[in-house]
Amino acid sequence: MKNKVIFLALSALAALAGCERDLNIVNPNQVTTAVFWRTADDALAGVNAIYSTTHRGGISRWMPFYYIIRSDEGRSQSPDPGILNNMDRFLVTDYNYGNAYGVWNDNYIGVNRANQVIANVPGIQMDETLKARYIGEAKFLRAMYYFHLVTLFGNVPLILTPSALGDQPGSATIAQVWAQIEQDLTQAASALPTTYSAADVGRATKGAAYALLARAYLQERKYTEALTPLQWLADGEGKSIYALVQNYRENFLITTENNRESVFEWQFEINPAEYTDDDTETPNQNYGTSLAQFFGPPGIGWSDGEANRWPIYQFNEPTKTGTRDPRLEASFLFDSTDVRGPAFTQIYGQTFLQRYGADNKRVWFHKFQNDHWKNEEGYRSPNNWRYIRYADVLLMYAEALNATGKTAQAYPYVDQVRQRAGLAPLSTARPGLTQDQFLNQLKHERVTELSGEGWRWNDLTRWGDLGPQLAPRDAGFATFTKGQDELLPIPQQERDLNPSLMQNPGY
Repeated sequence: MKNKVIFLALSALAALAGCERDLNIVNPNQVTTAVFWRTADDALAGVNAIYSTTHRGGISRWMPFYYIIRSDEGRSQSPDPGILNNMDRFLVTDYNYGNAYGVWNDNYIGVNRANQVIANVPGIQMDETLKARYIGEAKFLRAMYYFHLVTLFGNVPLILTPSALGDQPGSATIAQVWAQIEQDLTQAASALPTTYSAADVGRATKGAAYALLARAYLQERKYTEALTPLQWLADGEGKSIYALVQNYRENFLITTENNRESVFEWQFEINPAEYTDDDTETPNQNYGTSLAQFFGPPGIGWSDGEANRWPIYQFNEPTKTGTRDPRLEASFLFDSTDVRGPAFTQIYGQTFLQRYGADNKRVWFHKFQNDHWKNEEGYRSPNNWRYIRYADVLLMYAEALNATGKTAQAYPYVDQVRQRAGLAPLSTARPGLTQDQFLNQLKHERVTELSGEGWRWNDLTRWGDLGPQLAPRDAGFATFTKGQDELLPIPQQERDLNPSLMQNPGY
């Protein structure tokens, strides 16, 4: 179906899996770290193990839930009260809630795998350029996992060396975590190539490091610092590497993955040697994601997560030819995904009318579903998660320019995104906006371009827009407590094991 580069590490890397607990029984058949880090092949396997962490359920399934469903774009009607209360309604009572702990644990598994590469690969005798690249990939990925941890949990332990039994690292400040993310990404950008050959497509590049660095700066509201990496991407060398694809929908199809608009995406695949489509982990785990199953409409998937209806009304600006914005159909499944209505809207081989009737007003996210090639969902979706797209980079650049008083210079980057959708350039549709007006317009542009891609929560956080005032568009925010619910609680079982960890405010 497609060529992949990132595979799960071999069983020899079981020792790299991550967090250890009090049980410490030596397996005589397992390769230990003391004898593993010897060759360039060991280094490559170690790096691949860091990438493979994205296949774990805490990252590929539940982390998008937290970013999407907790934002005002998403909601849940799940029969599972854990999902309803902990993810959607800000009624967190279980500080050991399993899905939240999965997010915490799996991101720290990624951190520990990265730490082992960073600590051990420098001592391997191998090609120095390749060695530097492997360490750069590890630093990029460590920064990515810490980006998730700091934006979801806040004051987390900052662990920069391989974990050892008995470690009890204290809580770092949010500022300390961001500083490490900045350092890792700056160093990664200097070591990573701009592109790869076909066999290595999907690995972190200089552009990916710069894009994530810019996002980190934006989350810290360091708009001036964000300009440098964004300029490289939008006006410098990156401009010859990345571009918007002509057809917006191609960013979410399995047949057009890793295209020119992709700055970084998580690679998913079905393992043909051991194909199953259930939720049971196996020794040679299939490398897919179950997110499509849990976001799938009723009768297709579990529908534990879905969209609020208000975002579809953001697509109310007609194209220059008078048609509807094509991004709406690509972004949402609802009664009028086909502009002609429920009798014409296809939901996995049947019309919306046939499946749900004419009066059903529920909305589901469409982008990472698999209805373009099959009529059901399962636990092993091979559809890559597009982590950073070039369209997002252009909108981030416009935001940074506007925030630093360069509003007039920001227009062309929004224009590129709008014109791909067939809309009139913002520079002609709404010229002369003030700085505040331009930011409000950007908020709209990010909804229409990026809905359901997992960035809305961080956008609302950065803009200071989280709060009960969002309840009219998302009822879950009626129970949002400012000063508390911006972050998840630190898992209590971690605090029981490690008294050095501090709990977040309000919990």
